[in-house]
Amino acid sequence: MITVPSHIQKLKPYIAGKTIEEVVKTYNPKTISKLASNENRLGCSPKANEAAIQSMKMIMNYPDPACLNLRSELGKRFDIKPENVIAGSGSEGVMALITRTFFEDHHTALTASATFIGFIVLVNSRGVKLVQVPLTPEYKFDLNAIADAIDETTKVVYLANPNNPTGTFFTVTEFEAFMAKVPEHVLVIMDEAYFEFAGDIADYPDSMKYKMDNVITLRTFSKAYGLAGYRIGYGFAHEDIISTLLKVKLPFEPSTPAQAAGLASLDDVAFLNKTKDLVKNGRERFYRFFTEKGIEFVESASNSVMIVLENEQQAIRFTDEMLKKGVITRRLPAFGLPNCVRITVGLPHEMDHFEASFNEIVF
Repeated sequence: MITVPSHIQKLKPYIAGKTIEEVVKTYNPKTISKLASNENRLGCSPKANEAAIQSMKMIMNYPDPACLNLRSELGKRFDIKPENVIAGSGSEGVMALITRTFFEDHHTALTASATFIGFIVLVNSRGVKLVQVPLTPEYKFDLNAIADAIDETTKVVYLANPNNPTGTFFTVTEFEAFMAKVPEHVLVIMDEAYFEFAGDIADYPDSMKYKMDNVITLRTFSKAYGLAGYRIGYGFAHEDIISTLLKVKLPFEPSTPAQAAGLASLDDVAFLNKTKDLVKNGRERFYRFFTEKGIEFVESASNSVMIVLENEQQAIRFTDEMLKKGVITRRLPAFGLPNCVRITVGLPHEMDHFEASFNEIVF
């Protein structure tokens, strides 16, 4: 019999939100609004789709293993060299590279108690110790407590800003004070998957402005650019970090269509601005609606809003009843928030569907 390491046996896999197909098969509602996975409900830029389609003419060839065109363009836009950029199959793909590359068995990883599950799965799959620090009462990263938890075994600190699933962010002052306490040999992952929705906030710390030697910034085309199905993301870091990651990276990822779509997306500023406007207006609409209904919510800097219900049973009932009406939301027990539900900003008709369905549920 093939044996499996104990840390793999104990591993709990990432469970995504329900798909449209699952909901149709189970409930067959008249209308479906998928507001569970923080996807861009506008879709993606037409330029991205066209570029991907054109790239298919050369699909018999392997992708550019160095992803040179995309890395060069990202370098130009952020005033860094291509050697400071890496691309992967989503930002999570780069995250996986980090966990494979930098951990030794005696190392530990450090993060918050309720944050992106993908990082937690990756660390546990590596078999190193994971230390998680509770969020503040405001559902924010407690950077002071995280800094205090760093010890001689800490190799990587993971910070999501804005955080998923809470949508909260930490400020310039908080970030700078935290980094002043971090030893130079500790690698800090700044997961900025929702950067485009938060970058205009005055007190939001764009980690790329600091260019610190022990920080790797991760971003993605999955959210604001709507390319979740293509799986493409990227990271910025000191060239020594990038060159080390490139030794471990699978040679032919991301795919040819993903590289083409990502590159074309960068040129469609109008689509990006349309997305940002949709999200800003949608968040404010959620705030008004939940305030009117007396539902506790957490203000967000991402493309979703988290509501806080009285208990887990109420959260289960809420998500189940909404599913029956065709509204897919995300309950958060896997994140350590069993009484909370995350709802993605949708198109106007999806927001209408959400509100109408919500009004039919008796709490």
